[in-house]
Amino acid sequence: MRLKISARKSDLARLQAYMVGDALKKQNPDLEVEYKFKESLGDINLTDPLWKIPQKGVFTEDFYGELVRGEADLVVHSWKDLPTELKNDTEIVATLPRADQRDLLLVKKSHLQKMTESKSIRVFSSSPRREYNLTGFLKSHLPFPIENVKFENVRGNIPTRIRKLLEANETDGLILAKAALDRLLTSPQAEFNEVQALLQGQLKDLNWMVLPLSINPNAAAQGALAVEIISSRKDLRSLFSKINHSDTFQCALKEREILARFGGGCHQKIGVTVLARPYGEITILKGLTNAGVVLDSRTLKTQTEAPKFKSEKMWSSEVLADRIPIKNWSIPQNVNALYVARSEAWPVDFNFPHFVWSAGIKTWKNLAQKGVWVHGCSEGLGEREQVGMEALAGMDIKALKWAKMTHDRADVYQDKSDKNETMTVIPTYSLTINGNFDSCLDKESFFWSSGTQFLAAIEKVPEILGKFHGCGPGNTFDFIRSYLEEKNEFDPSRLRIFLDQEDWRLQCTQIQTP
Repeated sequence: MRLKISARKSDLARLQAYMVGDALKKQNPDLEVEYKFKESLGDINLTDPLWKIPQKGVFTEDFYGELVRGEADLVVHSWKDLPTELKNDTEIVATLPRADQRDLLLVKKSHLQKMTESKSIRVFSSSPRREYNLTGFLKSHLPFPIENVKFENVRGNIPTRIRKLLEANETDGLILAKAALDRLLTSPQAEFNEVQALLQGQLKDLNWMVLPLSINPNAAAQGALAVEIISSRKDLRSLFSKINHSDTFQCALKEREILARFGGGCHQKIGVTVLARPYGEITILKGLTNAGVVLDSRTLKTQTEAPKFKSEKMWSSEVLADRIPIKNWSIPQNVNALYVARSEAWPVDFNFPHFVWSAGIKTWKNLAQKGVWVHGCSEGLGEREQVGMEALAGMDIKALKWAKMTHDRADVYQDKSDKNETMTVIPTYSLTINGNFDSCLDKESFFWSSGTQFLAAIEKVPEILGKFHGCGPGNTFDFIRSYLEEKNEFDPSRLRIFLDQEDWRLQCTQIQTP
């Protein structure tokens, strides 16, 4: 069997077409694949911002005719480039595992002093979504105060946009899709060696930040590929079902469906993220509709509904804690990446020349106010959330040696994320819980911010062990579950994950009628 794959002729588009072709040939060794590449309207018009070009599908529409005329069997797209309204006679039949869907901020190292003194930043990005969602974030999460943020239009492929940034005298930064840069940097094909060397050279002059989805959810289907065929080609369906990544396909579809409710299109100031996790499906929606409606939500959908409780029977762990800095601490010599559990773990006047990742957005902001350049965060979803910075760091994942800065009562965990192995735990402060837990004796539902808090409460009021407990994903959940299992008290219906305390209250509070 022979298949013709069509795609745009840019480095990234060719690479993505090869990915699909290689996946097909892996499942069908006798398959022959022919590639054809050409420019789209969006590649030709590099002057106007995409949202100003009146035609829909500026990167995808030119390939529709090839499918209809039988000149190609399939077209490989970046799924985010497809209009939310598809043609009646074509369909998306497959996708591959999704690349990192987050956006990336690149900042010129030579401009750091300039931005510090001027308290302003000029950023290349033609996306209304990024401008709306990130303006406030950039003012408070860089390691120096920013008062003015200006976005400027830019077009071109990835190396071109980075070159324009490096050549621009006044512009400080550039925002782009992380998936695009990751794919180019890690492609195994020899024909991309030149562009990889170019990008690696460019990155030496740049600092970077992986921008959080809870602040800046991605463009719908960003990071996912789309395989488009004529609907009548039923002979191809079984072929593509073997390579289709179901989780990616469903999440991308849901993001596009949500965006379509507001009119779709890259002109929208709307980002939408759907994340499939073992404990449920997270949906993040943030932006401003054309009608002026502010969107700002983050929800977790699970298979079963959370039990309901009267508000007076609910208790959240608002307890006092003493945090005393530890004087004698040190970082192992080979550590080149730090995971910071909370900002209090960062010692005064401490400088670290390598990579810094924070547990959440609040910790990121507090570290930035201490002058720390934070490269990204886990967004309160736990340490198993993938970091995915190997390509940007220019090193293999095994070359990243992680340590966690936290308190002296933190539990060491067996890491299952892309941080490779169990992190070295570096206690930089001692923690003492001083809360009075007597008030929780008559409560039925509890939310815990940490395993240490839970343990302190159980030691004082063990009667609450068999009640309903909620917490965020990650170490806290793992600790509480292990503790309950050890005490033969574990019941899946009485321990569940919530995004945060607000989510717990929203899902568990019983609505009482007058």
